[in-house]
Amino acid sequence: MASAAEQLLANLRFDTFHKATDLHKRIGFTALAMVVYRIGCYIPIPGINISAFDQAFQGQAKGILGMVNMFSGGAVQRMAVFALGVMPYISASIIVQLLGTVYPPWEKLRKDGGEAGRKTLNQYTRYLTVVLGLFQAFGIAMGLQSGDGIVGHPGAVFMISTTIILTAGTMLLTWIGEQITSRGIGNGLSLIIFAGIVAVLPRSLFQMLSLARTGALPSAAVPAIVALAGLVVALIVFMERAQRRLLTQYPRGQQGNRMFGGEASFLPLKVNTSGVMAPIFASSLLLLPATAMGLLSAANLPPWAQWLPGAMGALQHGRPLFVVLYGVLIVFFCFFYTSVMFNPVEVAENLRKFGGFLPGLRPGKRTAQYLDFVLTRVTVVGAIYITAVCLLPELLIGYFNVPFYMGGTSILIVVSVTMDTVTQLQSHLVAHQYEGLIRKAKLRGRPRPLAPVAAE
Repeated sequence: MASAAEQLLANLRFDTFHKATDLHKRIGFTALAMVVYRIGCYIPIPGINISAFDQAFQGQAKGILGMVNMFSGGAVQRMAVFALGVMPYISASIIVQLLGTVYPPWEKLRKDGGEAGRKTLNQYTRYLTVVLGLFQAFGIAMGLQSGDGIVGHPGAVFMISTTIILTAGTMLLTWIGEQITSRGIGNGLSLIIFAGIVAVLPRSLFQMLSLARTGALPSAAVPAIVALAGLVVALIVFMERAQRRLLTQYPRGQQGNRMFGGEASFLPLKVNTSGVMAPIFASSLLLLPATAMGLLSAANLPPWAQWLPGAMGALQHGRPLFVVLYGVLIVFFCFFYTSVMFNPVEVAENLRKFGGFLPGLRPGKRTAQYLDFVLTRVTVVGAIYITAVCLLPELLIGYFNVPFYMGGTSILIVVSVTMDTVTQLQSHLVAHQYEGLIRKAKLRGRPRPLAPVAAE
């Protein structure tokens, strides 16, 4: 039987959306923020010879720079002010969350600090974002200056200005993402990455068709890739909605002459609890060491570091080292992010406080052990699914030698963020319709004013 919320969603009409003025403001703010982001992706940093940089970029477009360019919405190819994107912030979030599990003061903030502790950790994340942004921006500035004819006037002024501009662009994007989350629709950082992927995707499809027309790509591969993409999208939609439901019972009670409780509900455990964060975290960690080395040549390095550019060259899409590292990191972050987001001990304690229990299990420790047992096995299925979705296109890219990046991570992010945003839109519409029903009920419940008595 459908729930009340599902029945309400089935009866939503256009006039409901038309009357939701607060939702209109949220959508408008999100759209305006996306326009600002896309404008920043077309403003190049000062002192760059765009044509010379484009030639240097084309030689490495298939490697790590191709992935960075995909996530930044083409800003890397233009060397725009938003070229770093939000990857430094994501890397900082990874480090802070990892330290929050092993560093006692931060672990106490995360578990017992409440809202104040969460704000403190967020502030530490911003500080670390600045540090990582400065590091990556300085590495990019060095790489640009070492290129032939890329920088018009190399020197200290260019290094300092480029480092500051790229870091400031990352911090501005982070702030825009936070504003979208609080005042717009959806998760701001995820929407920024989503907008970057969608902006680059048409160009990638056009390149694929051009390669098929010139014979560089087999013509039969195009419909096969399109069909495979459709199957991957269907799999993502199915798995993102998949849940393992645990039956939960609440005891019956009596208060006066009224009986209450005795209800049965379900505790849903998502198959993919980590969502898109696991592949994003894995991509960010792979990008962190390679960003500073992507444009450097061995001649600019000391003798003991001559091997670094060659090692970074092994991190190409479809290469065995990249596939193995990417898969291992995805599996690790699936389990890590799930452990951060879902605490079996806390959930079992909350069930015990409200009188709920799982049939056949004693409340407390035994329930927590069972929740951890089920969640671990569900996460195994989710990790296999995410790893397969992200690595299958990588293997195909290596097999067909496609010179542009179109990976499973981008498809996963696009589909997942779209589903999450649509869910939030539906939630706002349901809340608005409930408010309207409650308002009508209150008006109906008011006593009618007495009719005036005519004077005799």
